[in-house]
Amino acid sequence: MDPGSDDFLPPPECPVFEPTWAEFRDPLGYIAKIRPIAEKSGICKIRPPTDWQPPFAVEVDNFRFTPRIQRLNELEAQTRVKLNYLDQIAKFWEIQGSSLKIPNVERRILDLYSLSKIVMEEGGYEAICKDRRWARVAQRLNYPPGKNIGSLLRSHYERIIYPYEMFQSGANLVQCNTHPFDNEEKDKEYKPHSIPFRQSVQPSKFSSYSRRAKRLQPDPEPTEEDIEKNPELKKLQIYGAGPKMMGLGLMARDKTLRKKDLFLTALDKEGVICPRTVLMKEEPKEDGKMTSPLPREDLNHSGESCTKMTMQLRRSHSSAQFIDSYLCRICSRGDEDDKLLLCEGCDDNYHIFCLMPPLPEIPRGVWRCPKCIMEECKRPPEAFGFEQATQEYTLQSFGEMADSFKADYFSMPVHMVPTELVEKEFWRLVSSIEEDITVEYGADIHSKEFGSGFPVSSSKGSLSPEEEEYATSGWNLNVMPVLDQSVLCHINADISGMKVPWLYVGMVFSAFCWHIEDHWSYSINYLHWGEPKTWYGVPSLAAEHLEEVMKKLTPELFDSQPDLLHQLVTLMNPNTLMSHGVPVVRTNQCAGEFVITFPRAYHSGFNQGYNFAEAVNFCTADWLPAGRQCIEHYRRLRRYCVFSHEELICKMAAFPEKLDLNLAVAVHKEMFIMVQEERRLRKALLEKGVTEAEREAFELLPDDERQCMKCKTTCFLSALACYDCPDGLVCLSHINDLCKCSSSRQYLRYRYTLDELPAMLHKLKIRAESFDTWANKVRVALEVEDGRKRSFEELRALESEARERRFPNTDLLQRLRNCLNEAEACVSQVLGLVSGQEARIETPQLTLPELRVLLEQMGNLPCAMHQIGDVKDVLEQVEAYQIEAREALASLPLSVGLLRSLLEKGQQLGVEVPEAHQLQQQVEQARWLDEVKQALAPSAQRGSLVIMQGLLVTGAKIASSPSVDKARAELQELLTIAERWEEKAHFCLEARQKHPPATLEAIIREAENIPVYLPNIQALKDALAKAHAWIADVDEIQNGDHYPCLDDLEGLVAVGRDLPVGLEELRQLELQVLTAHSWREKASKTFLKKNSCYTLLEVLCPCADAGSDTSKRSRWIEKELGLYRSDTELLGLSAQDLRDPGSVIVAFKEGEQKEKEGILQLRRMNSTKPSPLASSTTAASATSICVCGQVPAGVGTLQCDLCQDWFHGQCVSVPRLLSSSRPTSTSSPLLAWWEWDTKFLCPLCMRSRRPRLETILALLVALQRLPVRLPEGEALQCLTERAIVWQGRARQVLASEDVTPLLGQLAELRHQLQDKPRLEKSPTYPSAPACEPHREGCDKDMPKVPGLLLNVDSMTSHEKVASVQGSDLEVLSSLLPQLTGPVLNLPEATRAPLEELMLEGDLLEVTLDENHSIWQLLQAGQPPDIERIRTLLELEKPEHKRNRTRGRDLEKRKRRQQQKIDLSRKSKDLVQEELQSKKARNSEIKPQEGQEEEFEEEKDSENIFPTSIEYSPVLKGNKNSFQQNGSGSTASLPSLTPLLHQPYPQQEEL
Repeated sequence: MDPGSDDFLPPPECPVFEPTWAEFRDPLGYIAKIRPIAEKSGICKIRPPTDWQPPFAVEVDNFRFTPRIQRLNELEAQTRVKLNYLDQIAKFWEIQGSSLKIPNVERRILDLYSLSKIVMEEGGYEAICKDRRWARVAQRLNYPPGKNIGSLLRSHYERIIYPYEMFQSGANLVQCNTHPFDNEEKDKEYKPHSIPFRQSVQPSKFSSYSRRAKRLQPDPEPTEEDIEKNPELKKLQIYGAGPKMMGLGLMARDKTLRKKDLFLTALDKEGVICPRTVLMKEEPKEDGKMTSPLPREDLNHSGESCTKMTMQLRRSHSSAQFIDSYLCRICSRGDEDDKLLLCEGCDDNYHIFCLMPPLPEIPRGVWRCPKCIMEECKRPPEAFGFEQATQEYTLQSFGEMADSFKADYFSMPVHMVPTELVEKEFWRLVSSIEEDITVEYGADIHSKEFGSGFPVSSSKGSLSPEEEEYATSGWNLNVMPVLDQSVLCHINADISGMKVPWLYVGMVFSAFCWHIEDHWSYSINYLHWGEPKTWYGVPSLAAEHLEEVMKKLTPELFDSQPDLLHQLVTLMNPNTLMSHGVPVVRTNQCAGEFVITFPRAYHSGFNQGYNFAEAVNFCTADWLPAGRQCIEHYRRLRRYCVFSHEELICKMAAFPEKLDLNLAVAVHKEMFIMVQEERRLRKALLEKGVTEAEREAFELLPDDERQCMKCKTTCFLSALACYDCPDGLVCLSHINDLCKCSSSRQYLRYRYTLDELPAMLHKLKIRAESFDTWANKVRVALEVEDGRKRSFEELRALESEARERRFPNTDLLQRLRNCLNEAEACVSQVLGLVSGQEARIETPQLTLPELRVLLEQMGNLPCAMHQIGDVKDVLEQVEAYQIEAREALASLPLSVGLLRSLLEKGQQLGVEVPEAHQLQQQVEQARWLDEVKQALAPSAQRGSLVIMQGLLVTGAKIASSPSVDKARAELQELLTIAERWEEKAHFCLEARQKHPPATLEAIIREAENIPVYLPNIQALKDALAKAHAWIADVDEIQNGDHYPCLDDLEGLVAVGRDLPVGLEELRQLELQVLTAHSWREKASKTFLKKNSCYTLLEVLCPCADAGSDTSKRSRWIEKELGLYRSDTELLGLSAQDLRDPGSVIVAFKEGEQKEKEGILQLRRMNSTKPSPLASSTTAASATSICVCGQVPAGVGTLQCDLCQDWFHGQCVSVPRLLSSSRPTSTSSPLLAWWEWDTKFLCPLCMRSRRPRLETILALLVALQRLPVRLPEGEALQCLTERAIVWQGRARQVLASEDVTPLLGQLAELRHQLQDKPRLEKSPTYPSAPACEPHREGCDKDMPKVPGLLLNVDSMTSHEKVASVQGSDLEVLSSLLPQLTGPVLNLPEATRAPLEELMLEGDLLEVTLDENHSIWQLLQAGQPPDIERIRTLLELEKPEHKRNRTRGRDLEKRKRRQQQKIDLSRKSKDLVQEELQSKKARNSEIKPQEGQEEEFEEEKDSENIFPTSIEYSPVLKGNKNSFQQNGSGSTASLPSLTPLLHQPYPQQEEL
């Protein structure tokens, strides 16, 4: 048995090579280098350098291909043999009217093929039964012993296999059951594999790739009704109990009959079913013996009649002579024509009663005789091959399908499936008969048509530099076959797959079967991307052994298909091959790696998953002998050649100068063998008597016109043809197989004569031997064997010859190149010595020893050099200079000029002399000492610290001497002192605590004595000078005519803080600035609103452009956005004007007048705008714009009393009507509507809080104490003066004779309203019953508010406030119809001054009582503004609702807190009781005393946890005050809201 998939052992790994970049640059050279090692394994893997990553050049969107379909278990040779055997035996039983069911033995399907083969190996069925060796058969099938499996196998063999074997051998069957499967319910029905049939049918596009075993699933049997409806089924049906052809075995099943009634059966005595079998009578053969192609059988027919089944009747003919011509093949008679059957296969005739067994009646339908059935069963299988899929894929769609299949099959992500698991599963599947796994493989896709994965240079488009590099690389599979060292570059045709790469798109389990390359060439495969590809390889030495093993194990396949291994359709488990001695290696090719197969190395493999690979063939010089052997092998197999090997050799031999030297040597050897063989063959042809010949240009003929009729070899050198048979020719190896014509009619067709071939061979020899001639010349020249040194030009000519003839890079050529390079280097050095001064500067100088070595080297070179005399002259000059320099150094000290002249003379020699170095040291010392002397001279300009440090560093580098050491010490001491003073100055500049000017002056005076420029000392000087200038500025400002301005002081403070000097005046200035800022902040809080967009100075100054509505509004919006001009700028005040008090006062006065004129103009303009409250007014016709940017319209809009413009009530701050209408002991009653706060000023007119005059006067008092002038102070003084002036005018008007009576009338009216009783008793809040009597005494003219009296005890303070406020809103709303006016008769002469005063007072950013008095007079002198009051009430309602909600939330929180307090007190009481009880028991105290103590503890606990009543004493006090207020009898209706005047104690406490 074959090893199971679980026992699969991976073969050893093949060699893996990782070339360096130098090795990688020569692809074929590197492959030749590793060939001795890699060839022993057959395949090898090459990992390129890590940074060699060619871009993927395929156009992914346009790449479409149709893959091949692969059924895995049909690929493996032994599995395919088993499947073919099962198909044959299934066909046999189908002919017998049954379907094959394979039994299960020991929970696995019985291997019928192995059982049959082992039985044959053991001697056959009879022998095994005789010797009782069925247990041995079971053992060989790997079944466990001791379970009587042998008997079970015997029964299965007798039932299934033995009838088929007997049928094949032609022996008689003894009681064979043709329905042996009827009682085997547990066996699974076998579906014939039909490999040849399926190859002609395209698979369904919807076929699933999931694991399945459909072969073992029974197909539904067609009924008679189905056959009648389907004409195709009707044609294929056979009627009767006879045998049936393969593919025609559709049995109609009667829906009313049981399965056992479908055939005629007879029961033997043991109850075993004995079916009928159709037999043929013995026929006489030519020798007179009788043969029986089918076995006979004694049958006991049952009484049941045959079941009718559809069958076509024999063809009937109208002519009697045709009827008489039909004779029975058994009895040779033609009588009883109505019982004569005609076979549709061979047209033979048989009587129905001559058949064995005889038929009861003529069957209808197609009928075939037993002889045709025998031929059908014994027909050899058709050649196996792959079928093409019907679906076309793109790379993306194929990848999605492949990844989905792999993920579903292994139930895990594709990248997590181990390669070892995939490998074991693959070999298990290909060996399985039960499982049919189908995959698809995009193999042999032509790169010419679809594009290569590598960049390719073409005229279609330009390539990037990176792509161009890879497009010309030798490892590019489009380039490698046509390299100079490759043989295939001499083939003109683009052979797809060999010279032009093929592309491969794989999925998991898709495989390539065992094969060798065409013409036994090399192949190289590159995996562009994707999952690995697993390879198996066998070396060329074991190629024949592999073929023998596969033929031995599966002879059935090779009998029908001798060239099976050349079809790439057969696999065999590597473990099986290894067990028979075939060496196998494996490897996993990952993305970016190459795999190379060597000549005649069998290889196969499969893909681990979705990937993309590219492969091509190539041939090198060492392949030529293998290529010749391959042609002989093809000749024996009669296989077609891809190209002519003879043509390739001759084409290379025709141009030997273009060949690589190694290739020329190999071609010469092959050409020599080929010429000798051609001579022998032509001599044999001449001996046969063929004398006619003609030249033929075979390379111009198509291959199919010059192929040998016998061996299919493509002819080139010669061929034999016949004049009488022009359609064919043969090679000279098969001259006897051309035709039967006379030799005189045959003639030779040749490409070259026998004289031309040696000439070509000679040229090759010259090319091959030219290297030896050249090598002898080079050897003589380099070793000076003849005693004559060659010139440099002669050696260069030899090197050029090697390059032109492309000689190999041997050691001899390398020696020649080294010699030339060495000579060139010597010449270059000599030219540097003897050339001019400019060239010597660029050339590095030689030392004296190097000069002597150069002279010796030039003498030892094998080439003659005339420059050697120049070198000797230079050496003599150097020696003379040495003597002169030594004398000068001995007579020191010398002048610097003499030393420099000697030094320059030495430099002109171009050679480094030791004495010149000493002279250089003396010159450097003298130069440095001069620099130090000049730097420290008193008259010289002070050098910087960096210069001194540079001198010290330079002095450390020169050679030491007494004078140099002394100068270095002085420099070091000076630098130390200077650095110390620099550090001190730096500390003064950077220290947090600043030093006074006197300290800094002392430091500067001491540092002046150091003869070095010190940057920090200079910075300290500059800072001290700035400090003196700052003090002078401060004195000038402080001693001026006016107090200094705040801006000037702030500037001085900023400058003084940046100075690194301690200044006493700075502290005083900072204090003054801080005091001024404090005053400004206090003034800002007094005047500015929260989040105001105005500055304090803008609020204090009059609005100069108030007359323009557009500019005013745009300025307000610009203030919100930060894009505005201040009022001081509008007043025309510059920064310098703000420093002059007179300018500020004048500008302020002018601004007042402008503001008044502007507001009057604005009022006139706004008064012309239609009112938004008017019913006819629409938003489109209104021209007023609210601060929100929208047009105010409808209810809820208010008109500013100053500018007369309209605004939304929700967009601006409005007066609170309730707070103004609430009565107090001194305020007016509720019906005094002229005192209600209904005055509205828009945010554009009322820019500040408008504090009272008393507050402003306090700010002015504080301002007088400031020693600083502020622009805001000047403006505040002007504003105060303006307010006081206005106040005086207002008082004067109010005290005039016209106005004083009016004020008296208002006072009298107010008094009357207070004294007139509206209710007998004012409503109170404690309870409703207390208020009833007072309600009854209410005035009938006043509206009653029944819901006003609430149960205050059951309400929280917030609820009380909210409810009372809500009641007041209702009261006020109900009182609106009763408000009448005017209550004063205000003459126009009196009204005009008051309105003018009112206008000026509203422009003031100050609150004055006179303003309010004038407002009341003007209000009383006109009817009440009912619409404004109603609008204000509507605007207050949402706030009252929020107060009510807030009150309920506070109450809930209070209740939760109270519950927590109660719970804590209860727990405390329980603990105390427990403690008291324990104390009583332990101390035995009297119960009365214990009770007293317990009572005291309870009292203490009550103190700890106060009740809710104690928790809010303020609320209780408020309730009492409410009751007291409510008990008064003089309270009237306007006093309904005294609660609103009370604070919210609970809220404050919370």
